Amino acid sequence: MYSTGWCGYCKRLKRQLDDAGIPYEVVDIESDPTAEQLVRDANNGNATVPTVLFPDGTVMTNPSLRQVAEKVTSAA
Repeated sequence: MYSTGWCGYCKRLKRQLDDAGIPYEVVDIESDPTAEQLVRDANNGNATVPTVLFPDGTVMTNPSLRQVAEKVTSAA
């Protein structure tokens, strides 16, 4: 999950993922310029977070817990 320290949507999704037991890694785009560029490339030039990158290379921007859970389940 690409995130920032101040993003409320990111904090909410992290909490929901933790509660659901769905593992994830966090990359702070403010401290990683390469990550910020990846997020911008995925979001028409915008540094919109949370942006979730899945192992198959697909991304979701500001997804709901349900969307992430469905994607993770379908990939298993």
